[in-house]
Amino acid sequence: MSLKPGHAYVVCQEGICGGERIVRGTRTPVRAIAELWKFGCPPEEIVEHRPRLTLAQVFDALSYYYDHQGPIDRAIEENR
Repeated sequence: MSLKPGHAYVVCQEGICGGERIVRGTRTPVRAIAELWKFGCPPEEIVEHRPRLTLAQVFDALSYYYDHQGPIDRAIEENR
């Protein structure tokens, strides 16, 4: 039996960021974290760019990104 882990810090809240997945308690979309990651920014630097985030939140957002890479990559392209 395989269980898919949840994402404690990733939520979708109606009316925030057009329904995109965001980091809980913030308005930071997972897409924005994934975009920094794709540009070569390590998680420790992402926290420096987004000081309201914790390293745990960044890692959870990146984990969510890898679980849903296709749709998030499309959202990154649409956002450019």
